[in-house]
Amino acid sequence: MVKKTKLNRFVARILPWRIWVQVGFLFAWLGPFGLRLHNVCGPVFHCYACPLSTFACPIGIMAQFSAIHVFPFLAIGTVLAVGALFGALICGWVCPFGLLQDLGAKVPIKKFSLPLWTGYFRYVVLIGAVFVIPYLFGEGHPLFVCRICPAGALEKAVPDVITQAVTGKEIIWPNAVKISIVVAMIVAMFITIRPWCRVLCPLGAIFGFLNRFSVLSMRLEDHKCTACKRCRTLCAYGGAPDNDPNHHGCIRCLECTRCGPGALGVSTVFEGPAAPERVEEQQEVTN
Repeated sequence: MVKKTKLNRFVARILPWRIWVQVGFLFAWLGPFGLRLHNVCGPVFHCYACPLSTFACPIGIMAQFSAIHVFPFLAIGTVLAVGALFGALICGWVCPFGLLQDLGAKVPIKKFSLPLWTGYFRYVVLIGAVFVIPYLFGEGHPLFVCRICPAGALEKAVPDVITQAVTGKEIIWPNAVKISIVVAMIVAMFITIRPWCRVLCPLGAIFGFLNRFSVLSMRLEDHKCTACKRCRTLCAYGGAPDNDPNHHGCIRCLECTRCGPGALGVSTVFEGPAAPERVEEQQEVTN
């Protein structure tokens, strides 16, 4: 039997409870005590215009500061600090918008897979809609990230319409773009797994890039790998963990660590390089 480190034994115990870990973090982001700490930047993709949000959205802060030509030290510092520690583990275990998409994926509808290369579009959104467009054209541009953000549409526009309808006020419908975004995202999260996270999320782009440099990382121990490709079957995102366990498209859901040989696991920079295990050779003696 493959011997596991304490960290990987912990991962094996908590992995079946991932969805509940995400739900637990949801209480921090939704502010059950009515806290509105919008002067504090959170590390997840969650619109601070949401009536229940606790912290400020780092992407929204970056874009708005870019629009006024001020460097967003707090937002970028928060994201880089958290990403340098955990990489995209935040996406897989902590982000509330990721949880929403995971719940949508549980609906028993046939899913189609997205090519791994579509993840590069996240960097287009990050550079273009978060920095370049706001810097050049301000918040009024139709491609300003907060104007096309599905989190803002689902967490702000939809609750506003519901509140207006319940209280008997005149319903102020969102514009056609926001309605289209809401419809497209709702449909997409049922027919493919984490469409926003995998293709368009600018925060995921940053965390994914930091996968290779974070304190916590994925490790493949070649001497244990039997090339069975089970890790690829376990990866719902079309990745190849046996080829590149710290790929920028990985959200670190850690499902691949359930591979039979135990070749994939979680490691930290404080651990030394993996040493091949001593293999006892068994030979049959024939006369």
